[in-house]
Amino acid sequence: MGLIYDLFAVIGDLTWGWSLIPLLVIFGVFITALTGFVQFQFFGRMFRVLKGKNQSADPNAISAREALLLSVGGRVGGGNVAGVAVAITLGGPGAVFWMWAIAFVGMATSLVESSLAQLYKRRQPDGMFRGGPARSIIHGLGADYRWLAVLYAICLIGAFGLGFNAFQGNTVAGAIQESFGLPRLWTGIGLAILAGVIVFGGIRRIAKVSDVIVPVMAIGYILLSLIVILFNITELPSLIYQIVANAFGFEEAVGGGMGAALAQGLRRGLFSNEAGLGSAPNVAATADVRHPVSQGITQAFSVFIDTMVVCSCTAFVILLSGVYVPGADIDGVVLTQQSLAYHLGDWSKYALAIMLLLFSFSTIIYNYYLGENALTVITKQRFAIHLLRLVVVVVVFLGATAPGATSVFFFADPLMGILAVVNLIAIMMLLPTCLRILKDFREQLKAGVERPVLDPDAFPDLDIDRTAWVKR
Repeated sequence: MGLIYDLFAVIGDLTWGWSLIPLLVIFGVFITALTGFVQFQFFGRMFRVLKGKNQSADPNAISAREALLLSVGGRVGGGNVAGVAVAITLGGPGAVFWMWAIAFVGMATSLVESSLAQLYKRRQPDGMFRGGPARSIIHGLGADYRWLAVLYAICLIGAFGLGFNAFQGNTVAGAIQESFGLPRLWTGIGLAILAGVIVFGGIRRIAKVSDVIVPVMAIGYILLSLIVILFNITELPSLIYQIVANAFGFEEAVGGGMGAALAQGLRRGLFSNEAGLGSAPNVAATADVRHPVSQGITQAFSVFIDTMVVCSCTAFVILLSGVYVPGADIDGVVLTQQSLAYHLGDWSKYALAIMLLLFSFSTIIYNYYLGENALTVITKQRFAIHLLRLVVVVVVFLGATAPGATSVFFFADPLMGILAVVNLIAIMMLLPTCLRILKDFREQLKAGVERPVLDPDAFPDLDIDRTAWVKR
């Protein structure tokens, strides 16, 4: 067991330790430049997904909005509450600026990876779509790279389907116990039952549930934060200055100055918005849309919501409070809870605990779907999916009930590191293809087409599922 632990520790050091974060940043800047700063060009268009007329014509299909909310539910989690607090504690206020910066870069990366997932998606016998980096590798790079797709799928199942679901269960059970005194056992039973009911219902039920709980949790958290900001509106200009000054080393809040702010901001930002990690494209591919790039734009919007909106809310609540002490040794969730209580009173701690429950639950069902989608790349056997569903329910229960259970899933972060490296390799190899469909999207807009449509016949050399792109 010690040898296995050491092996995964080395993998984690080789990926997250020194190489992966610089690669994600450099590739993100490179993609931003090659796509012509696409995240800025289509920023206004991102909000169109919230309009009813952009929904799927098929009432049984996953709409663009449902895919957006499912991905937001996965991206927005404990990292937006606890992770941001840790970044500010260790990196100072300047970490917030670098989180913003990596979010804008990540929006372009997310657009590319999600557009590719849409392009190479496959229609299933039940009419639903499946796609993601694994299928992009198989159909975009060819059968010779199937081994790379299988490696990606195994890492996705291990990291998201199992490891991170245990962590989510542990997080929500701890928060509920701290706020309401409810034993972990009862929280674990409740989470397991709810998760089972939803995941055994398949992607349709997962999407429908996310369509309800994600707006509730996000809007509720944002409203609480806006109240805090409005109460302290006169202090906001000086706070923005403090964030920028600390980010560039003009002021130093913690040891390490600009370096600490940069490292913490980039790391926590990437963990939070997941751009380039290869997870969200699996959800992006489920949407029934007219053109791959339109869902790419939607997923770029998901990154914006996660970091620029939700993470910023947490940062402002903490930095405007009298609780924050740079470099202090304090749990991230506790710091956020204490900061809310400082502004709004002790009742807000309970409100945050409930929101954390929704955050974590939406992430659990999102993580499950990532695992299921990856499993279909490895095997077509239906019993394998049912087995995975059962295992996920058990993992959620164990993660919630046993405080030390998450230590068993030490492999999650290293596997996500491998996952991200494989995804980045695929993105860069398929980037020319993405630039082709992006050009097609832009040309249609220039010609006056309000909602561009992909014509598979315009790309005869690509292995596209023609049945997935019916002309409308």
